[in-house]
Amino acid sequence: MSLLLSRRAAAKEDAPDVPPEFRCPITLDMMRDPVVGATGITYDRAAIEAWLLVRCTCPVSHGELRADDLISNHTLRRLIQAWCTANRSRGVERVPTPRANATPAHAADAVAEVESAASAGNAERCATAARAVRRLAKEAGRTRRCLASAGAARALAKAFTSFSDAAAASNVLEDVLAALVLVMPMDEEAIAVVGSSSASVAWLITAAANGDPRRRLQAVVVLREIVTCACNGGGAGVIDLSANVVAVVEVVVRTIRGSMCPQATKACLVAAYHLARADDGTATLLVAAGLVSVLIELLVDANRSTAETALAALDAALASSDGRARVRADALAVPVLVKKMFRVSDTATELVVSSLWRICRKCLDDDEDGTTAAARRLPVLEALQVGALQKLVLLLQVGCREETKEKATELLRLMVRYQARGECIDTMDFRGLKRRDNAILIR
Repeated sequence: MSLLLSRRAAAKEDAPDVPPEFRCPITLDMMRDPVVGATGITYDRAAIEAWLLVRCTCPVSHGELRADDLISNHTLRRLIQAWCTANRSRGVERVPTPRANATPAHAADAVAEVESAASAGNAERCATAARAVRRLAKEAGRTRRCLASAGAARALAKAFTSFSDAAAASNVLEDVLAALVLVMPMDEEAIAVVGSSSASVAWLITAAANGDPRRRLQAVVVLREIVTCACNGGGAGVIDLSANVVAVVEVVVRTIRGSMCPQATKACLVAAYHLARADDGTATLLVAAGLVSVLIELLVDANRSTAETALAALDAALASSDGRARVRADALAVPVLVKKMFRVSDTATELVVSSLWRICRKCLDDDEDGTTAAARRLPVLEALQVGALQKLVLLLQVGCREETKEKATELLRLMVRYQARGECIDTMDFRGLKRRDNAILIR
């Protein structure tokens, strides 16, 4: 084994320099699938397609360039492969020949087969057709665009709904779901097709709760789309989650708590945000399921993207009296929020201020649920003790949006009022601050 490793290391050290004409102008790496556009410049397909997602110009000439205009440079690819073969003894691996992209006609035929099989009620045939669409969707971006133009998402959504009532259709639903996720984003019509079927939503909930990790991720991604559409008035008003809302809330909170994978956590955080904003009843269900505690614990070590979404979901949940009561009783909440004020992003800072504002001020419905002045005073004193006053002053000095400025100013007035009652500590050292279970410390 050591001899083999030493030979590989020697071959790597002896590897020849890649000729400049074989390198992609964007990545500067050797091209694996060279393509040329109308501007005459050759790029690696993956690099230029990623570039054209946000721009419509050639990176080198700055001329107009579209992804549909890219043509494979077969001559250059063969030269690269020949060079790799000639230098194989020096540790260079041969570039494989890429698979040809599907044509629009090929994509349309694959989508039509899904529609035909679903209409005929043939589960086995539909599963085979869905797998074919999935294989196409795994290819380059042009193939995915062809599938999108052919209406793949709508066809798969209709197929999913047509088999969701069948007790023995689990296999075809899994194949259709796997293909559906790959042809995202779903348009509003496709989301409405799945979301309007209680049976389809119930199957997704079951898969999200009990499936294998890959299936759970696919299910929560589709649930996120349904929840987002429904809570924002989309889906032509045909999406009604009332029959499944309790189960949706439970699976969303459970997935966030379980930390299955970053993608699933992010999808459920987005769903939780929209559910919390939908109405007070749904926000109460989220709080009862433990969303507030889960979000606070998630924020301790969350990365930037996760922290922003978690803060947005928390701020939405705090619009309800139950959410505010729960977070006021959480000893970890205020210290974590203050700690995150300037450590993530400007968006996160605004969300932190909004959350603290909701926690500390007196809201119209606080007295209705028995909230006392002492319960509201406690988070103000906690915020003072962990340095919130200094941070709010700094925020007003550096500037922020007008809405955030008003909330920060109101928080400062509250803190100045209670400042004499609590010792103001200008430090972010939380090593001695314990979690609610008095066992886990913030590091």
